[in-house]
Amino acid sequence: RIPRNTQPFDALRKNTTKNCIQIWIDVKMNIFNTVRYDIIERWRLFTVSRVCTCVDNIIFATKIQTNINTNKQTNKHWKVEVEAETFCNTDKNGELLFDLYQIIIGIAFSSLHRRLSASRGIISAEAWDFGRFLKTLYFFNGPLSPAKLNSVLHCLTWVVVWKFVEFLVEKLSGPSPKEPVKSMETSGVVLVAGATGGVGRRVVDILRNKGLPVRVLVRNEEKARKMLGPDVDLIVGDITKENTLTPEYFKGVRKVINAVSVIVGPKEGDTPDRAKYSQIKGDSPEMVEYLGMRNLINAVKGSVGLQNGKLLFGFEENSLKELPWGALDDVVMGGVSESTFQIDRTGGENGAPTGLFKGVVSTANNGGFTSIRTRNFAEPEDLSAYDGLELHLKGDGRRYKFIVRTSSDWDTVGYTASFDTVEGQWQSIRLPFSSLRPIFRARTVLDAPPFDPSNIVSLQSLHVAKLIQLMFSKFEYDGKLNPTFVEGAFQLPVSSIQSYIKDPVTPRFVHVSSAGVTRPERPGLDLSKQPPAVRLNKELGFILTFKLKGEDLIRESGIPYTIVRPCALTEEPAGADLIFDQGDNITGKISREEVARVCVAALESPFALDKTFEVKSTIPFSESFTVDPENPPQEKDYNIYFKGLKDGITGKESLEQSPVPV
Repeated sequence: RIPRNTQPFDALRKNTTKNCIQIWIDVKMNIFNTVRYDIIERWRLFTVSRVCTCVDNIIFATKIQTNINTNKQTNKHWKVEVEAETFCNTDKNGELLFDLYQIIIGIAFSSLHRRLSASRGIISAEAWDFGRFLKTLYFFNGPLSPAKLNSVLHCLTWVVVWKFVEFLVEKLSGPSPKEPVKSMETSGVVLVAGATGGVGRRVVDILRNKGLPVRVLVRNEEKARKMLGPDVDLIVGDITKENTLTPEYFKGVRKVINAVSVIVGPKEGDTPDRAKYSQIKGDSPEMVEYLGMRNLINAVKGSVGLQNGKLLFGFEENSLKELPWGALDDVVMGGVSESTFQIDRTGGENGAPTGLFKGVVSTANNGGFTSIRTRNFAEPEDLSAYDGLELHLKGDGRRYKFIVRTSSDWDTVGYTASFDTVEGQWQSIRLPFSSLRPIFRARTVLDAPPFDPSNIVSLQSLHVAKLIQLMFSKFEYDGKLNPTFVEGAFQLPVSSIQSYIKDPVTPRFVHVSSAGVTRPERPGLDLSKQPPAVRLNKELGFILTFKLKGEDLIRESGIPYTIVRPCALTEEPAGADLIFDQGDNITGKISREEVARVCVAALESPFALDKTFEVKSTIPFSESFTVDPENPPQEKDYNIYFKGLKDGITGKESLEQSPVPV
């Protein structure tokens, strides 16, 4: 869109209609050297500036007649006559600014090498491959129905109009204004499962006090609203019933604290030491601790993300994750550059398979880019849990573009990042979503909405800098040129494209389990000195065994996690000194309030990432712990405890030679 009321346009307004039309013809001939334009019928054009200010709003109602003829040199020509009636009104007062009565453009595409007159400043031209143009349209849009044929001709017309306007912008409007591009902002919801339980409701309170957005997963809505407030953001669902965990419910969830647990209660007449502690209330441990955990992980995995990222393209475990790549080169605007994408079974790093983007780029016919682009995904990719995209490739010393689109429309804003490569080296290129620039037809769209990583519909890769798509191009953005651009052959091996979570990675899934999960059937263990749940594991439906199996599901899921194993839970206040341990050996007690604080702290600590640990207070069972309201204990820095934890210690090490039967 061209600024109005500028001095260059004031000068153009003084030109006659004849001169304006001559400018129009000359510009077109300079842009498309292989195309001959004849304006056959009258064209009522008041001013060039009015055409340009209205061009974005033109709606063509077309009647098409196509004739294919052969000239004396057996040279094929395609003559497309487009009769369009256009009315455009962009003035606030309703004044008719533009009345385009009839445009009949004869377009002749020559298959012979032609050279236009040097006295007119026209460079040499090469034959335009109209068949490859149609092939490109077919790949991305399917068979040409009458409606799509209309769209194709609309596209051809817009090629002319766009390049004319682009030319005028360059020559008359000056450089683009230097305004900051809007950066992407993301915020995540913390989901609390089991939010009406003793630990869960305390977790909700702590998160709210921190000002974090909270959503709760509960079975009883009435109970939840009464306990947590009428305005609580909640999901009514049951982790034991997969059909109640609709993925849409978890949109926007970035982190999870799971405090769901099977309910165990004493039988009537139980003793203080829980000698009769053997009654399961509600669903079985297998349903809650194992199958329920599987359902919950599947429901949230897409929204919280995987520590190693989500693979979009590449080889994983000897299988190929493919994308529907197709070439999208400057043939769509009359150029002759050509590219392709193929799989090279031995061309990757260390002889592994890789994708290969290669071709020949040429500036003939005012072209200068090649690219590969995916078809629109059947279902948009939701990458909102991640911070960007990572490409593993072998560089050639050139600058490329990577383009991501969030609209299924063919010609729309592409969120774009340029990247430089090192010749002859395999390298990983990280493109943060926050760095993606909204580009439309090689120009920054300053008022474009922020990039939405939850709705990615296509990728494009370019060897040119002007249009996700992977591109190699002569052009950068806003009139700038690619400093590494060289005409000729190129090739860029790309072994993988995947999302990533930026460092430092923090846990996305914190699970409240239980101390003792590895102890049943442990060789040499004196059960008489163990808590009731360990002694009565079998009577309680293998409660600890299924808790351990649920933990394993988390560890194997790929989600960044922390597993907290508290000892016996109490209603005492938080504040007592703590003991963190690993290997599943300690016994004792800890307050529910303290466990809730540990869980929330783990969400924010990279030192808690992928750790499994037990925790208890230093207060023995025989003593109670109280807090003086006038002199409360100092808040803990839980990172001090997290820093002492080690990877890979779960307590299962002692069971490797003695698996527990179920």
